[in-house]
Amino acid sequence: MAIYAADENFDRRLLAGSSCAIGVFDGLHTGHRYLVDQAISTRGAGRAIALTFDIDPDEVFAPDRLKKLMRNADRIAALAESGIDDVVVLAFDRALYTLDPAAFLKSTFSAGAPSYVHVGEDFRFGSRAAGTVADLQTWAATAGCEVCPHRLVSDNGEPITATRIRKLLLSCKLDEANRLLGHPYALREEVRRGRGDGANFGFATANLLVKPHDRVLGEGVYGAYAFIGGTRYKAAASVGVSPTFKATSTANMEVHVLDFEGDLVGSQILVEFVEYLRPMRKFDTTEELIATVTADIEHVRCTL
Repeated sequence: MAIYAADENFDRRLLAGSSCAIGVFDGLHTGHRYLVDQAISTRGAGRAIALTFDIDPDEVFAPDRLKKLMRNADRIAALAESGIDDVVVLAFDRALYTLDPAAFLKSTFSAGAPSYVHVGEDFRFGSRAAGTVADLQTWAATAGCEVCPHRLVSDNGEPITATRIRKLLLSCKLDEANRLLGHPYALREEVRRGRGDGANFGFATANLLVKPHDRVLGEGVYGAYAFIGGTRYKAAASVGVSPTFKATSTANMEVHVLDFEGDLVGSQILVEFVEYLRPMRKFDTTEELIATVTADIEHVRCTL
């Protein structure tokens, strides 16, 4: 497995004769994995390649409503671990997104077409997303390529899409969202210095300020795992600003990592969410807050 940036130094002959799955793959959910598996199944003696972009196109075209299931680097790394042979990453810059569909195909596959191209049946490409699967098939007919458009994988009669999963996460339906993802929803973020209240109450927290386009999880308290320096710890995570500390909070997510000692400020932490525990609530007394959070932590300790 290798990850290639499709820049001026990239040898595009790697794509020629390959079996290629094309997409953004945000979240790399079970529908995406089906597409990747199809590319693997038709690779023959060639390479199975995931062709994707360095950013989500919506970061350019719809930044105000963008909600991402994965950071770009995590998405690309997950693709590389999916069983695919290679990941080829196109820079989604003006030079690329202003290409019309024909020019996009000519530029991307300048050294030869893949033997197979696997896409979703709703796949669009080129400037203004003007290119359709039919356009791709017309090009493929003269390029010696077979296009394999796939119906979106369904669950309970509904297609599995990143949009559907985002809605489930926002509604705190974590079990169903994780089932459709095929893995626990996770978030990577830098730890910031916080108020210090948690430490005073006996349960220090890692304080995270999650950017709007990464905030897809509904507010509440969750059982989770925190990955620190390659070690997995049980954790209790509160998502959203606690009503009790709304006036003073400098974070919108706080993670208490069980059985961890050390200063995490400035370091990256990966939080994997596995169970929804309860909604956020305002506490009338400090004693009530401590008792409730202590119970959350003990639940995580005993059940995760």
